[in-house]
Amino acid sequence: MISSFDLRIEVEALQELDSYDIPHDYDLTTEDPGRLLEAAVEAVADSSSAITDEQVFDIYRCLLKHADAVSGSVMSKLLDSTSSGLLAELEATIRDVELGDQQSYMAHKTPLELYAFLLHWFVTAAEKVKATEDGDAPPPAAATKGRRGRGGKSATGRGAGRGAASKKNETWTWQDQIPATLGLIVKVLRLQTQRIWTTTAERDDFIKTITRPAYHVAENEQYIKKSDIKLWVYKVICLSVKHHGQSLAVSINIIQFLTFFEHLSEPGMVECLTVLAGEYDHVQVGDEILREIAGKTFNAQDSKGPRAFARFLVKFAELAPRSILKQLSLLLDQLDSESYTMRQALVEVIGSIITELSNASTDNDNSKTAQKQISGLFDLLIERTLDISSYVRTKLLQVLAKMCDLKPKFPKQRLAITGAAIAALTDKGATVRKTAAALLVKLLETHPYRMHGGMLQLDVWQAEYQDVCKELAKVEGKIGNAVEKPEGEDDEEEEEDEDEEEEGDEGEEGSFKRKKKKSKKTKVKKEDSMDVDTEPEDNEENDEESEEEDEDEDDAKMAVDEDDENATPKKKPKKKKKHPKLKPRKSQLNVAAVTEEQAVLAGLEVQELQLMKLRKKYYVEGLAFIRQIESSMEPMGLLLGSKNKPEVSEAIEFFKVAHDYEFESAKVGIRKMLHLIWAKDNNSSGPTEEGKEGKGVRQKLLDCYRGLYFEAIEGLQPKEQVSRIAKNLVERTYETTLAELTSLEEMMRIMSEEEQIHQDVISKLWQIYSSQQNIPRQQRRGAIIILGMLALGRRSVLSDRVDTLLKVGLGALGKADLTLARYTCVALQRLNGSAKKVKGSLLDKTMRIEMTNPIFRKLQDAVNHPCRSREWFGFAEQVINTVYALGEHPDVFCNELIKKFTIKAFAPRAPKPAIPKTNNEMAETDPDAMAEDHPGDVTQNSLDTATQDTTQGTQQDDKEKDVGDAFELSQLLFIVGHVAIKQIVFLELVEREWKRQKDEKQAAEKLAAKAKGTDKASKDGEELDQVAGNAEDEIGDRVAGVRETEMLYGTDSLLAMYGPMVVHICGSPHKFKSPTLRAAATLSFSKFLCVSSQFCDQHHRLLFKILETSKDANIRSNIVIALGDVAVSFSNIIDENSNELYKGLSDGSIIVKKNTLMVLTHLILNGMIKVKGQLGEMAKCVEDEDARIADLAKLFFSELSTKENAIYNNLPDVISHLSAGDHAVDEKTFRSTLQYIFTFIEKEKQAENIVEKLCQRFRLSEDPRQWRDIAFCLSLLPFKSERSVKKLIEGFQFYRDKLHEPQVYEKFTEILVKARSNKSKDKPDNELNEFEELLEEHKRQGEEDEALEKRVEKKAAKKRASKRTTRKKPVQAEEDSE
Repeated sequence: MISSFDLRIEVEALQELDSYDIPHDYDLTTEDPGRLLEAAVEAVADSSSAITDEQVFDIYRCLLKHADAVSGSVMSKLLDSTSSGLLAELEATIRDVELGDQQSYMAHKTPLELYAFLLHWFVTAAEKVKATEDGDAPPPAAATKGRRGRGGKSATGRGAGRGAASKKNETWTWQDQIPATLGLIVKVLRLQTQRIWTTTAERDDFIKTITRPAYHVAENEQYIKKSDIKLWVYKVICLSVKHHGQSLAVSINIIQFLTFFEHLSEPGMVECLTVLAGEYDHVQVGDEILREIAGKTFNAQDSKGPRAFARFLVKFAELAPRSILKQLSLLLDQLDSESYTMRQALVEVIGSIITELSNASTDNDNSKTAQKQISGLFDLLIERTLDISSYVRTKLLQVLAKMCDLKPKFPKQRLAITGAAIAALTDKGATVRKTAAALLVKLLETHPYRMHGGMLQLDVWQAEYQDVCKELAKVEGKIGNAVEKPEGEDDEEEEEDEDEEEEGDEGEEGSFKRKKKKSKKTKVKKEDSMDVDTEPEDNEENDEESEEEDEDEDDAKMAVDEDDENATPKKKPKKKKKHPKLKPRKSQLNVAAVTEEQAVLAGLEVQELQLMKLRKKYYVEGLAFIRQIESSMEPMGLLLGSKNKPEVSEAIEFFKVAHDYEFESAKVGIRKMLHLIWAKDNNSSGPTEEGKEGKGVRQKLLDCYRGLYFEAIEGLQPKEQVSRIAKNLVERTYETTLAELTSLEEMMRIMSEEEQIHQDVISKLWQIYSSQQNIPRQQRRGAIIILGMLALGRRSVLSDRVDTLLKVGLGALGKADLTLARYTCVALQRLNGSAKKVKGSLLDKTMRIEMTNPIFRKLQDAVNHPCRSREWFGFAEQVINTVYALGEHPDVFCNELIKKFTIKAFAPRAPKPAIPKTNNEMAETDPDAMAEDHPGDVTQNSLDTATQDTTQGTQQDDKEKDVGDAFELSQLLFIVGHVAIKQIVFLELVEREWKRQKDEKQAAEKLAAKAKGTDKASKDGEELDQVAGNAEDEIGDRVAGVRETEMLYGTDSLLAMYGPMVVHICGSPHKFKSPTLRAAATLSFSKFLCVSSQFCDQHHRLLFKILETSKDANIRSNIVIALGDVAVSFSNIIDENSNELYKGLSDGSIIVKKNTLMVLTHLILNGMIKVKGQLGEMAKCVEDEDARIADLAKLFFSELSTKENAIYNNLPDVISHLSAGDHAVDEKTFRSTLQYIFTFIEKEKQAENIVEKLCQRFRLSEDPRQWRDIAFCLSLLPFKSERSVKKLIEGFQFYRDKLHEPQVYEKFTEILVKARSNKSKDKPDNELNEFEELLEEHKRQGEEDEALEKRVEKKAAKKRASKRTTRKKPVQAEEDSE
């Protein structure tokens, strides 16, 4: 027998297993473990108390100590034997305890401890066996046998254990044995241990030993994932707490689990505590753990520890929010924790508590308390919007979004949430902005203001609000006339009503409806009919009522009252308020005179007054919410331009939802998002919160537009559906810019290719276009615009209806509406298809039409039709484009066109010109006729012989004729210029066609050569390749020669006649004063420059001169764009004069400046002109007052940074340009500009070189302003490397005498802090300390020198003053003597 066994000492001894002493130890290398165990098993099987035999007990201990050398089958027998023995001993103990024989049941103490010790040891030893057995890779069949053997054990007890022991070769796994083992421990824990272990210490030792296997199993993530094992672990822990006083031990263990085993944070220990509180009615452990967590301090650098505790708290709050609520005052300290993970968790915890409180009982007392708690918790959440971590702010917004789905709507808190969400739209974190946008969408979708069908039109709500104010005034008047209440009574009743309303689970709307049902039917009818507009003077009553509202609602009410345009000062309402309150005192003297009928009437009116006040409060909050959403439209529009795809998708969704709720300003966002059709990504924009794949931005946009405009809606007949969709399509073209039309065109092309526009809709559009009724011009124009766009995707949209195009667009309707005719020409151009040319390919899929086709005749008639509108130029441009797009020989058409307009412009005129006078239609319908020409503009007779006939009679006494001549000459020059530029494009197509024909011919020759013979074919093939290359070169040279020498200089060229004329008109602005003529001549001149390098070289300086001297912003803008085209054609000519082009960046016109910036961006990024120190002018635009120009400049530098060293190489020039000289900007602009540009200096080597260059600049500068600028630029560098710091210290001699300047010294101290914050191992701490001392020393020395210099100057000034006084004294003496 074992003489003495101290359980605690033995368990502690297991910590040092190698030194654990066993009296009867066996050498398992010589002894057979199976045979050794057999004897012990027989003994324990005969009597469970045999375990007290020291030899038997030592056999078990020996096998467990050397478990890594024991086979799995032996370990299985050992476990079966131990479990069977413990079970038998437990049953015997329970019987003896029930009999009450103390001596008998106390005898079981030692055996139970021995079995508990063995079971405790077995759990750790079993892990070693498992590891060795896994390496053997046993076959599945053996595992199955093992499971059957264990199953038999659990069913038949000891006998099954003996059967399992006889199977030597079966595979044993500890995982399958865990549930049965934990079940046995649960049975042990149902024992009345306090009767056997009389002292608390002994009992605690036994319980800790017997429960330790459960904790050990829980530490393994694979085990705890099994639901049966997990439930047994929970039972063990819960029983140890409930029946054996292990609360403190369990609390400590759970805290350790959370610290070291992250997998137990959720749902692990949270579910255990929930089971303990729910099934075992024990909440103290959970409370103690929460108090322990509340007192912990988490480090910001530690991520793993706080994450486990955070997940624990979040899950605990979901499963047991009431337990969290009790300890919330302590847990709130974690809102100030350094770890953002804990702050995130507290935000989620507060959200769970709000959810719990809002779903709680509606009992009056509890409801009021809950309302106060909810209000306080919401305030805590709103405060977190200022958290420094974007992760916390994002989590906060997600929690607030969940709050929107709660049944109570919390109107007051919703307004605060909306304000916080709008503020977050400008957050620097992209995830925060995206979540804020999603929150606003949720707020809109769940808003409680359903009075007008849920729509939120500001005008409607304002009108209804004013109606309510008017009705409220009437009801108050009636009450005053009937019976008056004592002063202050109305206010008390109103506050009670408001409190009741806020307590309701259905929010403002539910309370309002309940009150409404109590009133009489006549009253209900009266309120439902309040649709009339309100007079302005009723706002006085509005202000009066706003003073009587509850103080909690003052902010919302004031917001509405102050925004009311007709609101009056509050002094008047106060005066009016005193008057009726004086009356009750008089009426109270005659209470007996009030009849019973008046009392009844007064009761009804008071009820109606309460109803009116609630209704007014409802509208006040609704209006406040609507105004908040309206204010979010602008920042939400900015999100549409974000590079972060998820927030763009959320912004699209917001505008869609806002449009559905009829917000007027949402239409701006809907139109703005149209440009997202050019988004390059058409795949997933990342997983959504639900785990589903999100759509790409382009697909999201298409879905949005389809849902808003192009999909059928319920309740309409098919014909009405078609009309609605066609109307929506046409309206998309109203009041659009060119950019919006281009984006809409791309959208229509995609939808047409995917056949998402039904044929019935297309037929309806044709019906609108060809309608004979007098419909608005916009509708007809919109129809042909959309049809032209759809034709890009499907040519058949137009090809079957060409006759309609010619009849309508180029017929009488088109001649009366040149914009319609212009878009008809654009549609006609789509007949040749929209296949894009592949670079390097000679294939041409365009369709060409013979010149005898009626299309060209109609175009000729339309463009020759007399007209004096500015719209003619746009129409004529598209006519020429159409001819060059469709015609086989467009030059023939244009040749005829130029001749006719030349005759029209220069032919002698009859005394009474018939064309302008007889064209009554155009004279009446065209409001823009000659709108650009002024009566004083005359064309003087100084042209060459050809033009003198036209201009001789253009004097001021014949203004009408002069205007006509100038306009017709403008038409001619416009046509000539545009034909020149289109002819260049046509020549390129001719060149490609020639090359294609050559290519086909040579391919055929190769095939023929192959048929004759292989050897000869290879030689012929090489020769043919050489010939082909030479032929292509010849074709290119021939076409280039036509363009260079024949078009503008050929003897047979028609365009050659107009070059000198255009140059003369452009070079004589004092002679040709018509703005239309000057604009047309300049435009044609610009196009001529693109044709021939010879012509460009001779005359390009004239274009720069016009750019410099012209006062017309449109002309300057056109010239800038033209210079971009000229640079593409002849880059060397423009590159030599690029300084002139940069001057456009200083132009007073926003349009000129924007176009200059865009042209320069294109030329520089594509390498067409070189940057020669002018990048400073581009940098100025970064801080331009106009947001569009600033954005374009930032985009330019962003793209330029992708080119190697481009910004780095030009940075010194930019700094010099902005800091000194005539081009210098103020210091504030300099700093903001350079702060942006320095973000592109990312390479350490570049930063090191810039440090050296900037330090040397100090030596050459004498201006303190430049010192400050250089020091600021140095402070923008990161100083991450040791070499950067050393370069700065080495350059100390250059700036040491500038440190007395306060801002210079300040920037160097910032650099010092930045260098010290670097975490590099090579950080030169000693050198930095010496550098700091040098800075301070030379700063003091500089200040002393400066002070000395000032004193010297002061003394010198005094001396000069004294000399002047001494000279004055003799003069005064002479004057006195005289």
